[in-house]
Amino acid sequence: MIEKYIVDESPATYADKVLVVDDEKLREKYNIADEFEQRGHKAVEYKNDLEFRVEHESEIKAEGNKIAVFAESNQYIPYDLLRRMTSYQISMSKLFPSIYGEIPGRERDLNLIINAYTSSFVKNLNDKEVQEFFDNKVYSEENIKAYIDHLWSEIQRVVSDNPDYEDWLYIADQKAEIDVLCSRFGLGKDTSELNEQFKEYILKEYGKLSSKIGKNAPTLVSGTLEYMHENSERFVLVVMDGMSEFDWNIISESFTDLKYQKASTMAMIPTTTSVSRQCLLSGKLPSQLIDPWKQANEKKEFVEAARNLGYTETEIGYERGYDAEFSSFVKCGAVIILDCDEMLHAQKQGKKGMYQDMKLLSESKKLVNLVRRMLKAGFDIYISADHGDTACTGIGKITGAGVELETKSKRMLVLKDFAVKDSLKGKDNLIEYPKYYLPKEFDYMICETGVSFDTKGEKVLTHGGITLDEVVVPFIKIKAVENNG
Repeated sequence: MIEKYIVDESPATYADKVLVVDDEKLREKYNIADEFEQRGHKAVEYKNDLEFRVEHESEIKAEGNKIAVFAESNQYIPYDLLRRMTSYQISMSKLFPSIYGEIPGRERDLNLIINAYTSSFVKNLNDKEVQEFFDNKVYSEENIKAYIDHLWSEIQRVVSDNPDYEDWLYIADQKAEIDVLCSRFGLGKDTSELNEQFKEYILKEYGKLSSKIGKNAPTLVSGTLEYMHENSERFVLVVMDGMSEFDWNIISESFTDLKYQKASTMAMIPTTTSVSRQCLLSGKLPSQLIDPWKQANEKKEFVEAARNLGYTETEIGYERGYDAEFSSFVKCGAVIILDCDEMLHAQKQGKKGMYQDMKLLSESKKLVNLVRRMLKAGFDIYISADHGDTACTGIGKITGAGVELETKSKRMLVLKDFAVKDSLKGKDNLIEYPKYYLPKEFDYMICETGVSFDTKGEKVLTHGGITLDEVVVPFIKIKAVENNG
């Protein structure tokens, strides 16, 4: 929302050529360039006079061309270029002159602040009035609900227009923000209806995604290792087992001082740890794994994949826990963190309880401290997850001949014979899942939204299915060169 606010306040509404003076480097923290691009302005970074003239002078001089040039006030820009652009200086103090002093420490609520700020007359406030503005406007139930309604209407706009892969990543991100706000402030917005449309997309399109090239992240988690190899000379992948978009939204509060890029990717289906995490670490599809239903070969799969990319034994590292360390020889490392998954399976209070647990994890700074240590050692850091989670009510356990129980999943069944499949096919709570990327000798049944093979009536958070919250997971890039020194 801040991106929209910044561009709405800019001369881009009437000027074709805009010079965006950004001394606070807000463009590195927010997707301001993308917002300008969506409004029709080509976004470019000003480095020096010579380079800019070679690459962009003709665009600046041409009538009708729209361009947004990002620069800082200490950079020399010749007058003949300056006079062709309308200058626009962005900073937090200029964007929020009346309340700027109270914003530091409240960055997590910036969208709520903007929603209240743009709908209120806020001018020349004294300290008491500023505090009242936050208490009575920003954190009012009316403002929070209005902002949730804004997010929901935006989601509905995208959903109604035959959403594609990128659209669903965007929807998942917005949905997570709504769910976090509801958990934090005790509101009751139900976003689960999105799972029905997402199910239709998955059943129809998921089998085509392995050939799709993602712009800012691998399309599927199975492309993660190759993506990191192509984008970093030395890297560490931190796998947060079970971290959903909801979870990252909260954990990221401890990352405010780091420069990072947030994107998303899709887990492998079924969204079980054994399948999706092994694919994440090995670069393989489930049917290519040594054993997709057990994790015993996880490290072996990772090491083999790293060797195939050209890394030697001493250049490969695999560890578990926040205290992980790698030698100076390592160029390709993986760290497995189990906290999120353990918390979700032990959760007795649903998303509200998960919010509190993630809040405590964020405040502990265990993850961000691990990241800082690895950055200092010269590694680029990638944080992702093997799956997310979804709230379910148990419908009872299914047992019997033909059911492969070793998957440990409470959201899917692997079937050995047609008789069992036919007996389950008519059940309202089950979906016959296409064998996308899976071993073809089995058949697969996955639970509908909101139910699992747990004790009948039991309320749980779990995974293994095809809901939006299980499938779309965060993909975070943190470059050493941007954060060291």
